[in-house]
Amino acid sequence: MNDAQTVMMYDATKKSLPVAYILWWFLGAFGAHRFYMGRTGSAVAMLVIMLLSFPLALVFIGFLGFMAIGVWWLVDAFLIPGIVREFNLRLAAHLGGNAGRSMGDGQAFI
Repeated sequence: MNDAQTVMMYDATKKSLPVAYILWWFLGAFGAHRFYMGRTGSAVAMLVIMLLSFPLALVFIGFLGFMAIGVWWLVDAFLIPGIVREFNLRLAAHLGGNAGRSMGDGQAFI
């Protein structure tokens, strides 16, 4: 790939901080921002906890799940910039020739 193609590939694939925060705000309890940032494992965990908490709320156990997701959601507000930065730096390294590096959660970039 030449330099122009590399830059175009980076721009098309990089993650956006505003998009991550919009997903966090509106769908963060379901892990949408983590799916977007390539953190599939933790995103699935958030989604499962949230979905299981709804029926379990009928017997009041689900409220523990809601509280856990609420704390996780709040902590993610501070973690999002670092996760996006890390993803974009790894992407740049990958496109720059370090094809052996991969994303978190065991996923390859491209």
